[in-house]
Amino acid sequence: MNAAVRLVAWILAVVLVTLPIVAVLNGWIAAERWPMHRLQVTGEFQQVPDAAIREAVLPHVGGGFFAVRLSDVRSAVAALPWVKEVEVRKRWPDLLEVAIVEHRAFARWGGDRLLSDRGELFEVDPGLMPTGLPELVGPDTQVGEVVALYQQSIERFRPTGVRVRGVSLSARGGWDIVLADGTEVVLGRNDPERRLARFARLLPQLRAGEERTLVRADLRYTNGFALVWAEPEAGATPGTSVMNIAGHPRT
Repeated sequence: MNAAVRLVAWILAVVLVTLPIVAVLNGWIAAERWPMHRLQVTGEFQQVPDAAIREAVLPHVGGGFFAVRLSDVRSAVAALPWVKEVEVRKRWPDLLEVAIVEHRAFARWGGDRLLSDRGELFEVDPGLMPTGLPELVGPDTQVGEVVALYQQSIERFRPTGVRVRGVSLSARGGWDIVLADGTEVVLGRNDPERRLARFARLLPQLRAGEERTLVRADLRYTNGFALVWAEPEAGATPGTSVMNIAGHPRT
């Protein structure tokens, strides 16, 4: 009997001691105690402004160190334009660490999005759209094919000193290339690589001694090209010439 009484007394003593401690700890965690005073952002990034990161984080750190939910902070920062990956940590007593990995833009995609160097499509605000990038267009499911033809076109035109501005693939499978000077090169749907190689090889000959600017080259022919030239005189309409055409145009 005495043992039972002693056991009950011991349990009551533990409860009486523990309850105040739990209450105090609960107050520390629930109340706005131990505020987060410092934000440390790390990573190699150039496009994400510090102010935007701070603005994304602030709504989630008002509850103090113990109340900060790292998943909420991570989601808020990950939603910012240009952000690819985010890691968030807390350091006692008042430090929040945010590590950011940015997308690296490889090209513009479809005019309103960007394509990263890892082949990922992402959106940015129009005011943050960088300039001077290649312009690629095509179905989202064929990003790899568009990039492959773009890189191939760069290599084909490299010996001629001609730069490539962009490549597009239509929904029907037609390929077009735009050179840096604005020349449109129509490859069509069949054998685009072969047509590209032939045109790039002959382009210096086509331009030799020609004062006019090449506006458009249609390569959808069996053995030749249809070329459209801009007349040098102001206000003149472009002229068209057919180079070694055999048969009807193909697609």
